[in-house]
Amino acid sequence: MRALVLLLGFYVVGLVLLGALGVGDWLLISKGSHSIGALKIVGLTLIVAVPILQGMFAVRGPRFEPPADGLRVEEHQEPRLWATVRRLAEQTGTRAPDEIYLVPAVNAAVHEQSRLLGLIPGRRVLLVGMPLLSGLDEAQLSSVLAHEFGHYSNADTRLGAINRRGYEQMSHTVSTLMRRSAAKVQDERAKAEEKEARRVAKGKSAREIDTGTAGLSYRLAAKPFLWYGKFYVRSMRGTMRRQEYAADLAAARIAGRDATASALREVPVLDAAFGFYMRSYASLGANAGLLPPQGEVYGGLHHLLEARSAELDELRGGLPRGERSAYDTHPPIADRVARVEQLPDDGRAAGSAGPALGLLDHPAAAFTALEQVSLTPEALAMRRTADWEQLVHDAMTTYADSSAKPLRKAVRDVTGGDGSYDSVLAAIDAGALWQIADKLPKSAQAKAATGRAAREFARPRLHSLLRDLTVAELIARGGAHFELSWTDAPLLRLHDASEDELSRALDAAVADVPEVTGLRQLLSTAGPADHVRERETI
Repeated sequence: MRALVLLLGFYVVGLVLLGALGVGDWLLISKGSHSIGALKIVGLTLIVAVPILQGMFAVRGPRFEPPADGLRVEEHQEPRLWATVRRLAEQTGTRAPDEIYLVPAVNAAVHEQSRLLGLIPGRRVLLVGMPLLSGLDEAQLSSVLAHEFGHYSNADTRLGAINRRGYEQMSHTVSTLMRRSAAKVQDERAKAEEKEARRVAKGKSAREIDTGTAGLSYRLAAKPFLWYGKFYVRSMRGTMRRQEYAADLAAARIAGRDATASALREVPVLDAAFGFYMRSYASLGANAGLLPPQGEVYGGLHHLLEARSAELDELRGGLPRGERSAYDTHPPIADRVARVEQLPDDGRAAGSAGPALGLLDHPAAAFTALEQVSLTPEALAMRRTADWEQLVHDAMTTYADSSAKPLRKAVRDVTGGDGSYDSVLAAIDAGALWQIADKLPKSAQAKAATGRAAREFARPRLHSLLRDLTVAELIARGGAHFELSWTDAPLLRLHDASEDELSRALDAAVADVPEVTGLRQLLSTAGPADHVRERETI
């Protein structure tokens, strides 16, 4: 009833606004005011009324569309997953979903395409994140899914259509008004810029562009909907949070207290780990046009989880307790965990189940198929490496060589050389180091510096570029390679030198009186070796 009343409140706000605009127009006309200014005001109110009417009456109810990056799995493809889903749905007291999609996100969600504001049930779709299958055990995943089915059995997903309807209509109305306001501002700015360009062409100084009150009427009309939207969410927040607690209780009853509490702890940690994995490993070679082996873009997460288990244990020990937002409809994780852990011991200990990935009959095929539907065509066209070791080595080698390009160009500009490593050392030997430094891109501070200060600004940049160039040359001559590490950044391994020797040689090459003998010696002994000396993380 509260959700329905709040939805009707949206229409009341719209009608009040339309009424206020209509009364204003009527007062102008009834007073016999037919001036150009009055007619403009009436025309403006009619223009503002259009998006309000569209928001009130032209928006359909929320319609769920299958995720574009999701992989639909049929029962004959993954019978064990479907059997588990059906069992959990039955235990929760609701019907199973009609469709299951695997998605590349740390999330499980339920959608129901209900009708008549949620009063008539419809198609149910379950989304299961592949990272959950990689990082949870079966009991934890059962808890997560039972939580979602708890929303099914409590009819949250059907009655939630009323909430979504109100939210979407307010969002549509506000976004339309703000979009039209932005268009008016843009038009006014374009006119002002054209006017100022004519002033500058006549030799006059340009003035600061001011769009004035352009689009103000649209922004003012959006304000009441923004205020009501905030009130709407805050009013429903208590109900939505109680729904989350009820779904947690359903999960604990079906999957066990300990498994539910551990799943609640694990999901935020898994979310952070997956984000880090995608940024630091899966996409490591993207700028070099490289991708991990087939199925490893998402499937390689387990390497990180195994290697960094100690780090992740520390994260599991601490849960965020504060409110993320005054409008957040989910209770804090710490609060949910505390409520579950206060339940009586049911004798089902956490950690005794097998990995959730075992629910898939063909996990490797599922990871590969998910890549095909979720990656962009540009990503799918990238070269696949044979393994992770090759990905790291090839990508880091490419980046080192690419980073050194400004130094190569500066040497060509100063000496006319070919930009090769030998030509760079020859230029430094010839005393051209600081002329080369002048050709490199500089910050505003570096450009303003002179004398000794200019050299001190240039030295770290020269050191970094020369290091990248040296590393690329060592690799090309077989004297070094990059090595994969799941616990740290990629490691550079030198075959016939130590990190200290390389650092000393670089320091000497960018000293006030440059000396490149050390670098020449490093390169002269470069070559494949039976053993390598590990250096610190590059």
